[in-house]
Amino acid sequence: MSEASPAFQYATLSQQREAATLGMWAFLATEVLFFGALIAAYSAYRTAWPAEIAAAARHTRVALGAINTAVLLTSSAFMATAVAAEEADRRRPLVLCLLATAVLGLSFIGIKGYEYWLEYREGLVPALNFDFGRYGGIGELFFLFYFFATGLHAVHLTIGIVMVLVLAARIGAGRPPRPPVLRMVGLYWHFVDIVWIFLFPLIYLPGRTG
Repeated sequence: MSEASPAFQYATLSQQREAATLGMWAFLATEVLFFGALIAAYSAYRTAWPAEIAAAARHTRVALGAINTAVLLTSSAFMATAVAAEEADRRRPLVLCLLATAVLGLSFIGIKGYEYWLEYREGLVPALNFDFGRYGGIGELFFLFYFFATGLHAVHLTIGIVMVLVLAARIGAGRPPRPPVLRMVGLYWHFVDIVWIFLFPLIYLPGRTG
């Protein structure tokens, strides 16, 4: 992959990269505020009803959550390697790392979907089949947060998977995007992984530690 020329509105590639990086960080800052507010609200409820939240959290599948955590961490390593391969102008390793990243992302979605199915069978889905008499109102509140937060995370991850696959297809066909694009997708991917790293202990570990 040869060095591309900057877009017409930029004097140099360096200026274009800096502008793209700033724009991506601004976007991610809005995402941090959104997820941060969601996590703060959940933390307030967890502080108010620690025993009830812990009892509800014990019904989550911590083993599946841990596997998915490992899957996403591995995907981040592949994404970082893809960025390094782009900088070294190594197209084949770059495409392979992007494909591995996407496959791991799809694996996460598949495992999460299986987890949702198990929870549906157990009567843990609010407004659909939640067993209120068995788990109580605070338990329902916990699972409202659980499905909303993990579902929103899955949507963000799916968007990331699509972007990674598009990049892999373009680069594999010899039509690489401008240099900042892969780095921006990499930043987005790592952000989605970091969100999960925060969600995992908040959702799966109450009532199982200490």
